[in-house]
Amino acid sequence: MFHFSQTSRSIRFLCRPEDHGVIAPPVAAKTVLPDWFRKLPAVDSQHSSATNNGLTVKRCMPFLDAMTTGWILPLAATVRLEVKDGGRTVDAGWEFDRTMVSNHGAHQVAGNPKEPGPPCKFHNYWSIRTPPGWSSLFLPPLNRPAQPFECVAGIVDTDTYAADIHFPFFATAPDGLYVIEKGTPLVQVIPVRREGAALKAEIRAETGAEATERETVYRNTIASEGWYRKWARAAR
Repeated sequence: MFHFSQTSRSIRFLCRPEDHGVIAPPVAAKTVLPDWFRKLPAVDSQHSSATNNGLTVKRCMPFLDAMTTGWILPLAATVRLEVKDGGRTVDAGWEFDRTMVSNHGAHQVAGNPKEPGPPCKFHNYWSIRTPPGWSSLFLPPLNRPAQPFECVAGIVDTDTYAADIHFPFFATAPDGLYVIEKGTPLVQVIPVRREGAALKAEIRAETGAEATERETVYRNTIASEGWYRKWARAAR
C-alpha cells in the first residue's frame, strides 16, 4: 500500500538500547487482528439462503484494509488506571522505571466533548522516523475492541521530528480500576505523503462518464460475491 523511495523504504521505530527487549515493540497492524474478526467466517452458512447471501464484514475490503494498514504502537509496560468521581478524576500507577502516564492541564482543552474527564497522556518510548516527505498519522486502532481509554488522533512530521511522541487520551470507562496490560494497542500509525495534503478539492456534479464509471463499479460489486477487490482497487 505504501511505496517509499528507493533510497529509504522503511519506517523506523527506534528505542533506547536499554529499553530494547523490555518495552513492548510495535507490530504490523495486519498481525494483530481482533479475535472476533479472525473467528468470523467470510460466509455465515446459517444465514445463507436464496434471499440472503450470508456474507459477513470479513468480505468487506474497506473494513479489512482499515484494520491492516500501518503499524500498532503498544503500551510499553502495564499501567493501572483508576477512574473516580464520575470520570472527573483519573489516577495511574505502574511498576516500570519510566513515567507511563502524566496529565495535561484541563484548561488546554476547555469545553471539549469529553468533559468532565481530564486529559491525560500515555508516554511512548519509541521514536518514529519516516523517509523525507512522509508524515505519520496517529489514531485510535481502527475497527478494534474499545479500551477503557481513547487516544487523541494527530499527525506528526516524523521525517524531521526525531523525539519521542506521547499520546494524549481520555478515560472512557465508568468509575473503577482498570489494568491496561503491557502490549495493549494505543494507536495505529499510518505513514502519509505530505503532498497529499496539498490536493485541491473539486466539488461539482458528476459528468455522464463519471456516472457510468460509478454505476459500473457498483453493479460489478453487487453482481459478484460481495465487495469485489478488483473494482475497489481500480477505483482508488
